[in-house]
Amino acid sequence: MTEITSDFAGQTVICTFEMTPATATELMEALQEAYAECITKQPGFIGAGLHMNDAQTRIATYSKWAQRGDYQAMLRSPEMIRRNRHIATLCRSFEPVMYEVAAAF
Repeated sequence: MTEITSDFAGQTVICTFEMTPATATELMEALQEAYAECITKQPGFIGAGLHMNDAQTRIATYSKWAQRGDYQAMLRSPEMIRRNRHIATLCRSFEPVMYEVAAAF
């Protein structure tokens, strides 16, 4: 499990996806494949978690990276550009946002 600490100096990214229950399973499978086959192999990747709400209308991913540039480089890779194009067809929207940990309990 990815540890959350307030002294973490790397980059935390939380990405939210909005979809319908009709595409929820396919979207989650596409995200799991992207993490297993591509994202986890990128330089600077530390760990991640994927979460789906009970209504199957939202997915949230939480990932940790050694540096902000590591995450940005992963997004610019040809494989992730291709995968994100497919992922975009399965959801109404998705929004990755970079955060700093303010506190951990």
